Amino acid sequence: MAAQNSGGGAAVVLNVYDLTPMNNYLYWFGLGIFHSGIEVHGMEYGFGAHEFPTSGVFEVEPKSCPGYIYRRSVWMGKTDMSRAEFRSFIENLAGKYNGNTYHLISKNCNHFTDDVCKNLTRKSIPGWVNRLARLGSFFNYLLPESIQVSTVSHVPTHPAFSDDDMESISSSIIGDSDVDVEELDQHLLPAPTADLHSIDVPPKLAKDLL
Repeated sequence: MAAQNSGGGAAVVLNVYDLTPMNNYLYWFGLGIFHSGIEVHGMEYGFGAHEFPTSGVFEVEPKSCPGYIYRRSVWMGKTDMSRAEFRSFIENLAGKYNGNTYHLISKNCNHFTDDVCKNLTRKSIPGWVNRLARLGSFFNYLLPESIQVSTVSHVPTHPAFSDDDMESISSSIIGDSDVDVEELDQHLLPAPTADLHSIDVPPKLAKDLL
C-alpha cells in the first residue's frame, strides 16, 4: 500500500504528544507516557475512550490535539492512497476501535496509530512511543486477575444521533482545560455501516484514565 519511492504519494507522519511533564526526564531514557496521532492528507487521526460501542477514532488539525502537549513528529513514509481511498480505509478501520474497547495497556491510541502505519507504510511506529504500555502488559499479566488493569466503563449519559447527524460531530474536551471548545475541530468518525449510530460524546484523554 505504501509508496516505496521518493516520488508521488501522500506523507504519513506520526505526531507525538506528552501526557505528563515527567516526559521531559523519561524521554532521554527511552521512556515516557505519550499520545500519538497519525497525519495523512492534511488531517490527524487519533483514538480515544468513551462509554459506548461506537468508534472512538477522531480527527483534528495536525499537531493540535486538545489536552496534550505536542512534542515531535516522526516521518513514517508515504502512501499511494488518494484522499478518498484513505477516507474509506480510515472509516473502516475506525469500526474496529470502539471507544468502550479502549485500554491503557492493550488497546490505546498508540496501538491505533501503529495499526494505521503498518497498513499504509508496512512500518511500525518507533518503539519508545508505546514502550510503557508493553512493559505494563508484562507486569499486568503477573498481577492477580482481580487487580489487573481493565477497560473503562461508565453509564451512558449522552443521546444517540442519526447517521446523517454524525457526518461532522464536534466533541468537547474531557477534564480541566482552558481551551475554547468553539475553536476545536475534533470529530468522531462515523462507522461505515448504516446499522451503527455514532454518539455525541468526546473521547477521553489517556491522562484522564490513569
